[in-house]
Amino acid sequence: MTFFSSSSSSSVSFAARSSLSLQEVQHRAPAVFAEHAAHITGPRYVFISTRDIVMALMDAGFEPTTVQQTRSRAPGNAGFARHMLHFKPVVQALSLDDVLGEIVLLNSHDGRSAYQLRAGLFRPVCTNGMLTSMGDVGFVHVSHRGNVVANVVDAALKITRDLAQVGEAVAQMRLTMLTEGQQLDFAREALALRFAGQDAAPVEAVQLLERRRMADVGDDVWRTFNTVQEHVLRGGLAGRTARGRAMHTRGIRAIRENVRLNTGLWDLALRRIGR
Repeated sequence: MTFFSSSSSSSVSFAARSSLSLQEVQHRAPAVFAEHAAHITGPRYVFISTRDIVMALMDAGFEPTTVQQTRSRAPGNAGFARHMLHFKPVVQALSLDDVLGEIVLLNSHDGRSAYQLRAGLFRPVCTNGMLTSMGDVGFVHVSHRGNVVANVVDAALKITRDLAQVGEAVAQMRLTMLTEGQQLDFAREALALRFAGQDAAPVEAVQLLERRRMADVGDDVWRTFNTVQEHVLRGGLAGRTARGRAMHTRGIRAIRENVRLNTGLWDLALRRIGR
């Protein structure tokens, strides 16, 4: 087994979390700077450019760190497509030695997605971004109606306060040990989540448990979850198709699938600590 250096990974990770300028955000996700809604939206749809939300969040003490935009197959829809931004609070509300709290904003300007804000966790040692949700904690849905900008900023501040409860869950995951069989069960459930709807997965569940770095070696829920989550989202595992052809699993690029898998894996971890 080959491990990556935790020290070198950490330095790269913190560099990756440097704040983005508005120009960098626009370059990576043009839909953030849309000046009007797509023509398919209805008359009750209130258009507020995500740019205005980003600027308001920056004024409220949040800095954008990563951004992505989904590829749209519909002609002319690229400027309105779903986009996702990660923000770090300037003042961290989460005090854990290897995890930083984030706010994750999702939106589109084609009427297919309201503003969503989710609690996120960023683990510097592996540059993994995780989405969390525990009932009403860490998730707020804001429709395109009313005072959207103020509602989104209020939601971001609420989630920041809720990060303390997320941190308590992480601490409990670290204290909860799993047997080899329980870890394999976790990996099997994760594999079923990743390849939902397929008759058989192209890789074995045990492959999701292979540790990539020393920081992930351990039998607790937290490190098991992190190991599995990285394999699921980044891909790269060697396997075989249903026809027996060699292949490697693909990394997750689509925003909707990223959210589905991230929140699903987090739920699997929460079940291990009785939440």
